[in-house]
Amino acid sequence: MPHPTDVHVGQKVREARVTKGYSQEDLGKKLGISFQQVQKYEKGTNRIGSSRLWEISRALDSPITYFFDGINAEGAQASGNIPRRTIELAGKIDAIKDENIRNQILNLIKACTGKK
Repeated sequence: MPHPTDVHVGQKVREARVTKGYSQEDLGKKLGISFQQVQKYEKGTNRIGSSRLWEISRALDSPITYFFDGINAEGAQASGNIPRRTIELAGKIDAIKDENIRNQILNLIKACTGKK
């Protein structure tokens, strides 16, 4: 059974990868490993060593701390799995340079969901 910390870090790798628009194969090529190995990392089936996590953080242009964000004292994940579409949307909104346009899009989303 995978350790909760490994599962959490794997999910954060997935989030960062999807946000960057990379497939598992793309990330695997950047790291010199197979997409199956990326899959195992993302599921928490295989632990990610510190040097590999460093390589992943560089490949995804994410700070190491990102992969531990949201983890609690027991090493368990504080939040659930985020759907791929949500991660992609967040990445695309974040890529918009004009802050005014970003805010308008977020306000539109809020209006459509009925949440303020």
